[in-house]
Amino acid sequence: MTSELCTHVVVPGTFDPVTLGHMDVIRRARKLFPQVTVAVAESRHKRGTGTEFTLEERVDMLKRALRDEGMTDGIEVVPFCGLLVEFCKERGAGGVVKGLRATTDFEYELQQADLNTYMAPDLESIFVMSSPKYGYVSSSIVREIAAMGGDVDFLVPTCVAERLRAHYA
Repeated sequence: MTSELCTHVVVPGTFDPVTLGHMDVIRRARKLFPQVTVAVAESRHKRGTGTEFTLEERVDMLKRALRDEGMTDGIEVVPFCGLLVEFCKERGAGGVVKGLRATTDFEYELQQADLNTYMAPDLESIFVMSSPKYGYVSSSIVREIAAMGGDVDFLVPTCVAERLRAHYA
């Protein structure tokens, strides 16, 4: 068995929409690894109804948010559908980085990591604990607040807050 340094990781998610918590995980992944691919999942069946924003809209919001924050070096944003392990193989990634906010996240992500290990034993799972200031942030909470006309500026990048206001106007 040889030990290889992992230089390329995937940060997967639905990003419906991207939050400051997501941005924090991506930023921290990039600090640890020279190449980060942010994989925006199609997620047609999420919550039984699909996503609020189209795949193209979510990719666009994420690219714009990263560009606005000056986070483009070594980070690529791409859409994907299908199995994450297959996507990682196709892209040549050696690991998957996931952010964890609470024990409920851990239980779900551990199951996913175990399945990924079974399907792709060489793919590492890397968990990043949420920064305390983002531990309560989720895309579903953001959508709910925005749908009721609330201020989401403290939860999402500026370009996403603008898109949410227009979407729910």
